[in-house]
Amino acid sequence: MERVFGDVSVKVGSEDFVGFVELHRPPNNHFDLTLIRSLADALDALDADSSCRAAVLCSEGKHFCGGADFGNRERLSDTTGGGRTVGHLYDEAVRLFSVKNPLVAAVQGAAIGGGLGLALACDFRVASPDSRFSANFARLGFHQGFGLSVTLPEAVGKQRALEMLYTGRRVSGEEAFRIGLCDRLVPSERIREEAHAVAAEIAASAPLAVRSIRETMRGDLPARIRAATDRERAEQERLYLTEDFKEGVRSTAERRPGKFMGR
Repeated sequence: MERVFGDVSVKVGSEDFVGFVELHRPPNNHFDLTLIRSLADALDALDADSSCRAAVLCSEGKHFCGGADFGNRERLSDTTGGGRTVGHLYDEAVRLFSVKNPLVAAVQGAAIGGGLGLALACDFRVASPDSRFSANFARLGFHQGFGLSVTLPEAVGKQRALEMLYTGRRVSGEEAFRIGLCDRLVPSERIREEAHAVAAEIAASAPLAVRSIRETMRGDLPARIRAATDRERAEQERLYLTEDFKEGVRSTAERRPGKFMGR
């Protein structure tokens, strides 16, 4: 049976204990506070469902996730009538790192910016040669977010993470597989099938043991993500006011190199 949480749908296989969680904002699946909150609610529901032992995170449309919807920045946080922020996108993002079931991301097309952060919130990533990954924040005149300060160096090592963050360059599916950014590389039409196979193999193990092992191996990850996103958010809010950020947004939209002035 399908359940719907905003723009997120959830299905659980009746035989293999695998859940499917799908984002429905095609073609680019840009997220805001509401979408990440809905995703966290969906994953919490799966954690409480004894018929689910592992889950696949996937997206409708051409791309896995193009990151945050900066065109509607007011949708990244909740405010009171007096303008005080009472909830933020990253408050909900931290919840994704606290779920109990293992997650496998099926990454078709692009995982860009915060979309890369979302993919790295999962335990494993399945991609194809046509997939691409980018921490493009510096090209926007911006600071990285979504906990990438923690998750990216853990996946690819500190030096490669620094290169990706400083340059914002795109990483192909083949390179992502080579450096550990994704765990399986298959033809595009088989991404979901392979992600399901990985999740099903996990779900065949004893669920209490898997959750216990996962908790041990992740350690204090949710706390580290909370500390990282606090820093990331503060720097993003500071850099959002700069001329370089405005130029970064313009140059990206116009598909040209940015002309940054350092102010």
